Amino acid sequence: MKILTEAGERGISVQNISRHVYNMNCTFFVSPDFEEIRNYVQQYLLKNSKSNNSLIERTEQRGWYRLNTTGSNDAQQLMLQFRDEQQPVEEVKPQKDLSLDLFDTI
Repeated sequence: MKILTEAGERGISVQNISRHVYNMNCTFFVSPDFEEIRNYVQQYLLKNSKSNNSLIERTEQRGWYRLNTTGSNDAQQLMLQFRDEQQPVEEVKPQKDLSLDLFDTI
């Protein structure tokens, strides 16, 4: 879901989603089979994009998927949750140097 959220309205291909999932699960000691992950991702996307109220929808381009933000209440809630996670960055004001000078200038 995180990958689809970051992809936005344009969507992302099954191949790219599979690559992201593979990289997330690849470690120094374990490297999963890429084809196995791609098959799982493809089946998951097909199964979860069948109805109009599904969280995931197909795009006009074959093999591309995106979050269904218009027809799914779950997707709208998910987008709100991801937006809430982003914290506003506070401005750091430079502090005045109140230390004493080692050398007096005349």
